[in-house]
Amino acid sequence: MSRTTVYAARKIITMDPTLPEATHVAVRDGRILAVGGAGCAAPWGEFDRDDRYRDAVLMPGFVEGHAHMMAGAMWNYTYAGYQDRIDPDGRRWEGLTDIAGVMAGLKRALAGLPAGKPLIAWGFDPIFLPSERLNRRHLDEVATDRPVVVLHSNFHLMTANSAALTVAGYNRDTNAVGVARFEDGEPNGELQEMAAMFPLMRRLGMDLRGMARTEGAMRSFARTAMRVGVTTSTDLMSELPDEDIAGLTAATGRDDFPLRLVPALAGVARSPEAVAARVAELRGRSTDKLRLGAVKLMADGSIQGYTGRLKWPGYVTGHPNGIWNTAPDQLREQIVHLHREGVQMHIHVNGDEASEAALDALEEAQARHPRLDHRHTLQHCQMADEAQFRRMAALGACVNLFANHIWYFGDQHYERTVGPERAMRLNACASALRHGVPLAIHSDAPVTPMGPLHVAWCAANRLTPSGRVLGEAQRIPVAAALHAITLGAAYTLKLDGEIGSVEVGKKADFAVLGEDPVSVPAAQLRDVPVLGTIVGGHHFPV
Repeated sequence: MSRTTVYAARKIITMDPTLPEATHVAVRDGRILAVGGAGCAAPWGEFDRDDRYRDAVLMPGFVEGHAHMMAGAMWNYTYAGYQDRIDPDGRRWEGLTDIAGVMAGLKRALAGLPAGKPLIAWGFDPIFLPSERLNRRHLDEVATDRPVVVLHSNFHLMTANSAALTVAGYNRDTNAVGVARFEDGEPNGELQEMAAMFPLMRRLGMDLRGMARTEGAMRSFARTAMRVGVTTSTDLMSELPDEDIAGLTAATGRDDFPLRLVPALAGVARSPEAVAARVAELRGRSTDKLRLGAVKLMADGSIQGYTGRLKWPGYVTGHPNGIWNTAPDQLREQIVHLHREGVQMHIHVNGDEASEAALDALEEAQARHPRLDHRHTLQHCQMADEAQFRRMAALGACVNLFANHIWYFGDQHYERTVGPERAMRLNACASALRHGVPLAIHSDAPVTPMGPLHVAWCAANRLTPSGRVLGEAQRIPVAAALHAITLGAAYTLKLDGEIGSVEVGKKADFAVLGEDPVSVPAAQLRDVPVLGTIVGGHHFPV
């Protein structure tokens, strides 16, 4: 048995209602032995004192309930997004704010590539550049002798040049959902949703989930998490073949790996029977820092990409009503079977029509195979209305809302996708809490940057870049927002007995902060500095 170490802090925010605040925490064998004052560990015998955090504030390590491990590896491609971004090494990449800037950035990247190698960029979103939508003609100006592909920030769409379309075999005779066209019927280069994107991605070797399989990519993702105080993160869409499990187990098993990982098996392209069988195999391979056994399903697409499925009256622009990645009948079959087999599901639903389809399926699953404490979680669930939150509560479902959207896309939703009234209820955290639905909030990195304090700031303030308050009545208190990025997120992962609060017996996982997030004004919550993390008693300073 190792010695006990007692850490002193300016303040410890525990998220434990019995002891909400403390000044000292005792750690032994990577777990929390005692919490309280300077003498909290005295009943346990001798201990060492460590004052390195005496001027800092400790919280439970933040839990990112919806992210993708490719967030670290995406920096192997060219960033072409609208907002500035920070890469895993701390370098700032300036945003590209018009099509000319995007094309100039692509040309600069092209100059550094070997002859013939495809140019792949990511992070772009045409909704910020409404004057003219990026199409293949723009990208043909960048290059005609090789494929040029620009992934949209939502990862539900991409824009390709003519050479790339040729590689995929797309032309005016192509009969495929999601291949957008010019008025003359020729493909315009925009490919919408998975069925249209995958043929090109396969031919170009764009295995986005596979990019995260190397230990270097895993460590890049872990560094990204550590810099923002995250000690546990999902990889919420993973194929999880045996070789990946081996790599994940080896990487997370090292003491210097600063993150617990919770991958979810991709269930979209498999039969429910095959998914359930694979989950049964995976559960027994979990370790202290690698938890397996959950499944990710996907109903619709992206609201800002106009592929999310909305209830009447649809998009204010008159766009067609989105694309089903999994049709409602198939989604029902998946959900009913996996629920019966005891598999926890994380279900991607952006539009309220998609949420309705998932709730219908969950209602049937519960009626046919009643289960307590299943914790099926609707992910994103951005357009849910009051009736849908009531249904979630009745069904025992959780929700993980995409609160970062309020800042990154709120003005665009207000003006160009769903209109003012529905935008006011976007990611309705207050409604979820009012109806008693277990709540987490997330970044969906790399769609938006990982940063739980920014996500919490969004939920508490609901400000957009234009200064608009996007639904005053949906603001939640800072304490509730902090709960949603700690114990709330841990609950949706069925890990609340191990992480998410500073309590005796739990993992010694902490976010180390330079200021007290409860004491600063709500408007400054996102500016609270993160000084590092502690994971299982191991220290990782920024």
